[in-house]
Amino acid sequence: MARRRKRKSRRRQEGRRILEHVPQYSIESGEEKPVTAARKFIQAEGILPPALLLVKRNEHTTDRYFWAEKGLFGAQYVEENHFLFPSLRILESPTGQEPVAVASR
Repeated sequence: MARRRKRKSRRRQEGRRILEHVPQYSIESGEEKPVTAARKFIQAEGILPPALLLVKRNEHTTDRYFWAEKGLFGAQYVEENHFLFPSLRILESPTGQEPVAVASR
């Protein structure tokens, strides 16, 4: 029986491309919950938004968070809804909306 491929969301792919240009920080959560470790790291280092935090929970699991002006968000949510974040709008490339030259007589 053939397996079906999972459909890739274009919106999420675009969000992933945009997040590639954001500074990334890798940390380990230690004994704390991953989100708590991310918040403490942001506070201690004085990280300015936008930033992507990769928090290693254990040897198999890494949680991804996006630090924005509005707060800390899951990276998957930001990939799917990147247009809601003003700090990511400046990183977006114009999607084929170049001015067209009009010939005048």
